[in-house]
Amino acid sequence: MQDINAMIVKHYKIRIMRNICNIMLSLACLTLFWACEKDEHPTALTPDSFVLNTPPYVSGIYDLKNTESILLTCSQPAYGFTAATTYRVQVATTKEFTDFVTLFSAFNKAKIEVSASEIAVALVGLLGVTDEADFPTEAFPVYIRLSAELSDGSRKVLSNIIELPKVKSYFALEPMTMPENMYIIGNVAGDWNWNSATVMVPVYGSDGKFWAVQYLGKSGNDNAEIKFNTAKAWNGSEFGMNADIDAASKTLAGISGDGNIVIGNPGWYIVVVTTEISGRDYIYHLQFIEPKVYLCGNAAGGVWGVGTDNVFTVPDISSGADAEFISPAFIGNALGESDGGVRACVVLNGQEWWHTEFMVFGTELIYRAKGDDQERVSGSAGQKLYINFTKGTGKIE
Repeated sequence: MQDINAMIVKHYKIRIMRNICNIMLSLACLTLFWACEKDEHPTALTPDSFVLNTPPYVSGIYDLKNTESILLTCSQPAYGFTAATTYRVQVATTKEFTDFVTLFSAFNKAKIEVSASEIAVALVGLLGVTDEADFPTEAFPVYIRLSAELSDGSRKVLSNIIELPKVKSYFALEPMTMPENMYIIGNVAGDWNWNSATVMVPVYGSDGKFWAVQYLGKSGNDNAEIKFNTAKAWNGSEFGMNADIDAASKTLAGISGDGNIVIGNPGWYIVVVTTEISGRDYIYHLQFIEPKVYLCGNAAGGVWGVGTDNVFTVPDISSGADAEFISPAFIGNALGESDGGVRACVVLNGQEWWHTEFMVFGTELIYRAKGDDQERVSGSAGQKLYINFTKGTGKIE
């Protein structure tokens, strides 16, 4: 009997020990799980600074005109964990860094190859030099530091400042680029208010080329007068009669004027601006052509682009700027994706018809411009496409 009782006691002791072990193991797992959960969402620290290393060959001359890039290295800011960091290079001509330029390029590694030409452009601005003859020919000291921030733009911090004692730079200017926007303003285009100016449409595949179907009727008792600019502002870069206007356009629209372009033959026109870069100058070529708008595809009987029977009716000039262009009645059904749908365009010299196409979606007129192929819109035989170019609206009915 005593042996049996001893066996029972021993059995329960074993079970109790097992339970204690299980409980301890569970607690350990929970602790580990909590620790892992906590590590998944670490709290970022904001360091006071971080180290930008002095390049090993800093005693030499950095010839920016004959160097592609300058290699910089740094330690990652002590954010408390390994974080995706964005670095930017800042340049100054004084060690106090009271006036500096942040270069355009950004980097996501602690090994940075900064463009020598970007530094050179920044130095022109920092030195305030406007003439190449005034730019220093001897090497001079340049000061550099880095800014760093987390990928979401937070926790910004600056590095120490390093000196490049001998930098030989040159009169470097920002590269000329084609304008991305173009606007028409006048007494019939926004009533000289830039907020209501006509937004011209970029031509697909042709940087710096724009077009618009524009009403150029009379304003009260005066002829239409217009100007252009790449920004919605009177900033000195607006142009009018100082642009290159071809002879055919001058004759068609009866163009005259001194500063503003005065339209002597009121009407609707397709206005085209083509930009040319010549040295450090922009040359703007202007065309005023007949307002021929074309219906395309099955709705036009299979015609794509220019045709004789697929031209929209141009509203009478007396109807004003808000009148609608109206297509011919659809010859056939245009069923969308299966056959190309209803399509419309203007056609410019040197361009394919689809470079300047557009369509009405719901009641909104949307241009393809530089975008991808537009979605397809269906129409039925007998319907027409109505477009108000001034309001940017339309309908199929």
